[in-house]
Amino acid sequence: MKLPPLSAIKAFEATARHLSFSRAAEELFVTHAAVSHQIKNLEEWFGTKLFVREGRGIRLSRSGELLYRKVSPALFDIADACRTVKMLVNKESLTVGCIPSIANRWLVPNLNTFTSFRPDLDVKIVYATVDDTLEDNELDVLITTGQAKGHHIVSRWLFSRANKPVCSKAFLQSHDPLNTPQQLLTAPLIHDENRKGWQEWFEAAGVPWKATDSWPLYQDFNLLATAVIAGHGIALCPVEVFRLEIERGDLIILSDISTKNDMGYYASYRENTSDVAIHFVEWFAQFVAEH
Repeated sequence: MKLPPLSAIKAFEATARHLSFSRAAEELFVTHAAVSHQIKNLEEWFGTKLFVREGRGIRLSRSGELLYRKVSPALFDIADACRTVKMLVNKESLTVGCIPSIANRWLVPNLNTFTSFRPDLDVKIVYATVDDTLEDNELDVLITTGQAKGHHIVSRWLFSRANKPVCSKAFLQSHDPLNTPQQLLTAPLIHDENRKGWQEWFEAAGVPWKATDSWPLYQDFNLLATAVIAGHGIALCPVEVFRLEIERGDLIILSDISTKNDMGYYASYRENTSDVAIHFVEWFAQFVAEH
């Protein structure tokens, strides 16, 4: 492509838009003489005048008008393309590791409440486990049980981890009364990963209980939740995390006796993290507190 000096084209476009050498110079952060010199070089390159002096001002010549109509949109398109590429290259990112129970019930369904205010942000949500740490992963935020381990970590409280026995409305209607811990002894008790949770709960209730292998174990907490909502039995669930299911009537709390009362779910980040990570944690903590 045979092109004139692009610096001269840029000076011409600014001068033609303002119809002023001085205002073009101010926009381009150069001197009036520098703009005049660029225009003179461009006119020599074309072999024609691009501006005509008119009193104390200037106007575009016929050739200048033709050139301006083509050049100005092209320069704006170039600038827009450069902004887009630069934004993609320098786009802020946020990687959040979250345990499935919180991710599926609270984070993912409501994430657009946060991203709608930051459409330029590249957000990545990944599953985390209770054993994950910020030091071992390339995460900006970690949402899990307990405060994240490590040095210079800030943890923000989200939910209580207090567990209570729950079941579905249909299950309750089709079984004998389940008003006391003793009445739960013969009911189908479903378990999360192991049977230790129910052992702790019956101890807190002051009722002897011997674990049996007659009811299934669900390794994934979301599988356990699906099973209890479907009416397969009674499960120990953190009632704060299942707040919405309880409010809708999908789950019914069978007893006020609870375990893990001193434990909780937290969102954690490093002290030297980005502002966007801090804003995300503040948003999520406020959101779950208000809903």
